[in-house]
Amino acid sequence: MRRKKLSEVYDIAVVGSGFAGSLMAMIACQLGHSVALIEKGTHPRVVIGESSTPLSNLLLEELATRYDLPALRPLAKWGSWQRAYPNIGCGLKRGFTFHHHIPGVSRSCDPDHQDQLLVAASPRDEISDTHWYRADFDSFLVREAQKAGVVYFDKTKLQRFCDHGGEIGLGGERDGQEVQFRTKFVVDATGPRGFLHRVLQLGERKLSGYPETQALYSHFSGVRRLGDTEYSRTATTPPYPIDDAAVHHVFDGGWIWVLQFNNGMTSAGVAATDEFAAQLRFYEGESAWDQILNSIPALKEQFAESRAERPFTYISQLSFRSAQTAGHRWVQLPSAAGFVDPLLSTGFPLALLGVERLAQIIEREWETDRFSTMLEEYSARTDAELAATARLIGALYANMSNFPVFVALSLLYFAAASYSEAARRLGKAHLASSFLLCGHSEFGPRVRRLLDRARLPLAQAESGALIREILAAIEPFNVAGLGRLKRRNWYPVDANDLFEGADKLGVTREEVAGMLRRCGFEPEAVCC
Repeated sequence: MRRKKLSEVYDIAVVGSGFAGSLMAMIACQLGHSVALIEKGTHPRVVIGESSTPLSNLLLEELATRYDLPALRPLAKWGSWQRAYPNIGCGLKRGFTFHHHIPGVSRSCDPDHQDQLLVAASPRDEISDTHWYRADFDSFLVREAQKAGVVYFDKTKLQRFCDHGGEIGLGGERDGQEVQFRTKFVVDATGPRGFLHRVLQLGERKLSGYPETQALYSHFSGVRRLGDTEYSRTATTPPYPIDDAAVHHVFDGGWIWVLQFNNGMTSAGVAATDEFAAQLRFYEGESAWDQILNSIPALKEQFAESRAERPFTYISQLSFRSAQTAGHRWVQLPSAAGFVDPLLSTGFPLALLGVERLAQIIEREWETDRFSTMLEEYSARTDAELAATARLIGALYANMSNFPVFVALSLLYFAAASYSEAARRLGKAHLASSFLLCGHSEFGPRVRRLLDRARLPLAQAESGALIREILAAIEPFNVAGLGRLKRRNWYPVDANDLFEGADKLGVTREEVAGMLRRCGFEPEAVCC
């Protein structure tokens, strides 16, 4: 086998060209560094992780602005995306939709919405969030990275990592030839149990409070909109069309996601505990999926004429936590350092927070004595936020048969996320410097105690007491009107909630009004 040695020493080698890897490579290049982006496969390709959130889109917009990446800015909102890039597959995400099911039992529509939770993320389509059709989205980012000056190598299988003190040697195979790269620093964006995890034998750590889970998923055509089925007939109008969302179908032991794109594709899959997955034999693929659909009448009707457009993907171990996130001349992005579950679309904001933090370290501390120390701090924050996410989702799994508690626990996420987004938009990012506010001196420990209780078996009275304590915990950060009984589990985006919560953010009503105008709220909604 011939050996091809690349004589150039790159400042940074980013391994993995998913969205986070390509974005990190672009930013590093914009900061003046020579960058190699190394990918074992090719694009386009289908991967899991497709649903953005308000915080994700805000982070993407901020990164595009800070590092002069104007081509990325339209991707932060549905309306601008459709005008700028109508050919990049996308789904409209107005919020988060949850339906609770008992397998095998048909449910009629409940006027009090006790088996639903709808949390809007935007007041209208124009400024809405999106689902990213990753085959298109990731391909676009790779092309943009190359335009920015990143040197891209696909079909490159790396197997070796050699620390030579002053530089790192990466070795592998490309196009039938042995290839070697020389670089000063390596960023791993290859996902759970990826490149550095394997070659450095980093090991794994348990995610405390989170059950062992598996997943099964595919992309489908011919899927109806749930809002057009008998299951969703209602006399009242929801805060947004229920399908224009990340749709979650929750049942004891697991949940199903349904994400609909504007190209006719629907992403759908199931994540569940090992026990449930074993009972249905997830490893058999399509037959297990059919069993699940047949047990939930609403989904059976919605998917009656559907067809899987690609083989089912089975993941036997969904969660992952690396024993180490950074080392001498290398670091993992959050998407490579760990993964929990797609239940609350936490993967995108965690990854983008990691990109933001690492970009700032490279920008401010490259080749200084503080560089290694800052990487250690990055590593600690990345792991702490992963662990906090696992505790919350673990508590949600423990209460999938106790939907009132499940709803209350979900509000911990929505309260923290909406408060964090508002704080950043108001120029007060220091109020919410950690994901889910897990680093907050009061809220973080209080939530951890509540989640520990939520994972225990709960009698009815204990459930009621826990719900009341959760609502009390979120109140100092509740700028979205969450938990109000009159809303009956349907939460719209209401500017009045932000005005009423201005003091919680340390701003005036006039400052909130200015922020809403910048965000594109309808003029009549912006009055203080």
